Amino acid sequence: MTEKLLQYLWNFKVFKNFDFKDIEGNSVEIIDFGKWNTDSGPDFLQAKIKVKDVVLAGNIELHIKSSDWIFHHHSKDPNYRNVILHVVFQNDLEIEEFKNKNIPTLELKDYIDLDILWKYKKLVNENQFIPCESIFSKDHIPVNFHEQNILKKLDAKSQELEKSLEHYKNNFESVLFHNLAYSFGLKVNAFIFKQITESIDFSVINKIRQNTTQFEALLFGISGWLENPIDDQMRIWKREFDFVKAKYKIPDLTIHPKFLRLRPPNFPTIRLSQLADLYSHQNLFSRIILAKSLNELLSVFQNIKASDYWNDHFNFGKISMVNQPKTLSNDFVELIILNTILPMKYTYHKYHHVEIADEILEFYKNISPEKNSVVESWKKIGLKSKNSLQTQSLIYHHKTFCEEKKCLNCSIGFKIFKNSSNA
Repeated sequence: MTEKLLQYLWNFKVFKNFDFKDIEGNSVEIIDFGKWNTDSGPDFLQAKIKVKDVVLAGNIELHIKSSDWIFHHHSKDPNYRNVILHVVFQNDLEIEEFKNKNIPTLELKDYIDLDILWKYKKLVNENQFIPCESIFSKDHIPVNFHEQNILKKLDAKSQELEKSLEHYKNNFESVLFHNLAYSFGLKVNAFIFKQITESIDFSVINKIRQNTTQFEALLFGISGWLENPIDDQMRIWKREFDFVKAKYKIPDLTIHPKFLRLRPPNFPTIRLSQLADLYSHQNLFSRIILAKSLNELLSVFQNIKASDYWNDHFNFGKISMVNQPKTLSNDFVELIILNTILPMKYTYHKYHHVEIADEILEFYKNISPEKNSVVESWKKIGLKSKNSLQTQSLIYHHKTFCEEKKCLNCSIGFKIFKNSSNA
């Protein structure tokens, strides 16, 4: 037993029965269990109980052992003067001041199912894919589990985007561009691509975006790739970069993307060229925000490709045996939609006080399920995914709750404990 678990059980009223009696045998009726206080002071505030036909209103303090009241020095703390009930797992010491003030002590150990303690011990001690793996079943998944997870994830992402919007004076197009760059960089170059795009004033991007050669040249130049051009196309990019840099007074800055551990189609050369092509299209932001279906969003990316130089190149000056346009794969496009487009749509409509949650959830439902080790591990314990609503939910849940072992804050954990109390 931990104090945190005891507070959890009290808050969610997970007990075998509610015929509570204090340590002196008096009936204790809990009219209001109080509000869980996560700050300093008593654990539950604004509670109400009835003892010996007297109704008491005030706060409740919980401890593993009654002697903890003494060890924690609560007697001298004015925040604890309005305690009306001392709730403990085990009563190991009679507290004199409670006896003098007629404050009851409630011992809970006989009201808590031992199965809950066994399950909690397994959750916090076992090293598995998810803490509850050995006792998990599909029945522990709450109603609307996936929808609630996605909305929590969107709200968290929205808070990040709102900070960026505040920094960029509510310029949604600028924030979209930076976050698209982040997604195009994938794990290896995500932060680097975002650094590159954030190093350029967005007004410059707007002025050159329709000139794809200049746009590419700017991205390649800041990446440090044009210092020693070795073919005609590189010399063209070098000339355009020098022109743009001088015209818009772009400071000397070099940010080197990484090639290590990347497959050629994901090389930063290819991805930055594709990003330039995507953002050279007019009305990109409007098309994304106004899209009402997945097909409309997919059409935005349909003809996006790296410039012709990259048909037979993956890196500068090195001709590849494969000669074909470097287009965006369906999997990559869906990844961009999941990680950037849908959070941006959600945040934009939230900013304008337009309810769009149901519409956004439909997008997730229409995108095919992702394939990765986390999704596969959920599948092995009995949870198969039909779409990205489910895979994104499971990835989010695993990262947010399971990896952190936040079982007491987890809706699955709540179901497990609640099932024990109802058994």
